Amino acid sequence: MTTCPKPDDLLVQLRAFDIFSEVDDAALQWMIDKSSYHYLEKNEYFFRNGEPVNHMQVVLTGGFLIRRESEGRKRDMGFWEAPMVTGVLPFSRMTEARAEGLTTATTNILQLHKEHFTEMVNQSYSLTQALVAVMTNRVRDFQQMQLMDEKLMALGKMSAGLAHELNNPAAAMIRSAQELHRHLQQTPERFKATLTMRVNEDDVDVINEMLFERMATGRKNAGKDLSLMEREEHNDDLMDWFEEHGIDNGDEIADTLIDWEFQPEHLDRIAAVLPKKSLQPVISWIETSLITESLVGEIQTASSRISELVTSIKTYSHMDSDPSMEFIDIHEGLISTLTMLKFKFKEKNVVLQKEWDRDLPFIKALAGELNQVWTNLIVNALDALGERDGSSLTIRTYRRRDNLCIDIEDNGPGIPADIQSRIFEPFFTTKGIGEGTGMGLDIVRRVIERHNGSISVNSVPGRTCFLICFPL
Repeated sequence: MTTCPKPDDLLVQLRAFDIFSEVDDAALQWMIDKSSYHYLEKNEYFFRNGEPVNHMQVVLTGGFLIRRESEGRKRDMGFWEAPMVTGVLPFSRMTEARAEGLTTATTNILQLHKEHFTEMVNQSYSLTQALVAVMTNRVRDFQQMQLMDEKLMALGKMSAGLAHELNNPAAAMIRSAQELHRHLQQTPERFKATLTMRVNEDDVDVINEMLFERMATGRKNAGKDLSLMEREEHNDDLMDWFEEHGIDNGDEIADTLIDWEFQPEHLDRIAAVLPKKSLQPVISWIETSLITESLVGEIQTASSRISELVTSIKTYSHMDSDPSMEFIDIHEGLISTLTMLKFKFKEKNVVLQKEWDRDLPFIKALAGELNQVWTNLIVNALDALGERDGSSLTIRTYRRRDNLCIDIEDNGPGIPADIQSRIFEPFFTTKGIGEGTGMGLDIVRRVIERHNGSISVNSVPGRTCFLICFPL
């Protein structure tokens, strides 16, 4: 800002201001005499955020852009052009700039120090009244701008959050659909082998009955996972049975049968009604049916999650209306989330460990919103683990005094201590451009607060644990 001699036509220039139409020449001349005259180049700072404000400025030519920093980002709030009055005004409580002003063209201003305001009140009531009217209009304009700014921010957060949340179920649907397509391409050979068998109708009924019985049991106990040791024992039992009965590809079939709780005694019932040569194609056909059932189930779960997200977004956009909370089993949401993310565990070779207390009481909650919490925390943990040997993720549910608590713990590299206090901030992310929106943990925090719960994190290299607690 450069100080210059005052031009001779300043009174004429001030007369062009609508706000000074009721102010007499003597009062305007007094203001000219007490003021200093300045010149600013284009793209020069008119004022900066945090600077003390001690002057009233009458902008005679040019103009400026106001830019405000919000949540770590600078956002343009609008353009102001001459003729106008800005800065501190009589009776204003402004002490420092809350934004920065950058000139958009060559700008000339008349600047009056606030130490002359008391004299102004005594000198000219009409001049003081005109400037107070400017202050009133400015307050109203900034309130409207702030309201619009908040609405746009809310819309931006909602859009970013929806994009972030839809990514996981959409990826799960694509992955399951691709796997289903690949799987069905293998079906014709197995179907041919099955058709060439000679099995009577009663024996077919026995096989069908066993298959659908296992499907029903598997769906009912979807969240009842075996420990690693139990799964290995189960696998050994099935492999022994396959070897005894001459099943060639038992190692490919065993995992699927374990998922659906097939025991050797169930296979014995099938073997009892079939000739030995028919056993291989029938077991393969059973595996095909179970895989198809699993993949279709995963697609249904993912598509249901998308529907839940759309409903949840409607809820977020009508925060004044209180959606109906219901008493829910916390484990049901965890199960559906893990089902949707099953492919990520396999892709990253991460071992899942569950330490669940299935006797915990129900909590009153919005199930769809809590599913977003589990999805974000688990996906973040999987991303942190990467693809390395020995990666594991533990989900623990338990009661602590009058709270139901959930731990989501991984053995990854940990969160650096210097950013742990910032991870729940909107748009804060350590991921690269295009890899993360920075909305995940902000959504988690807001949902948990909505349920009167709490969330904390404890992280050191080799162990990161998010602890979520809900009052019972």
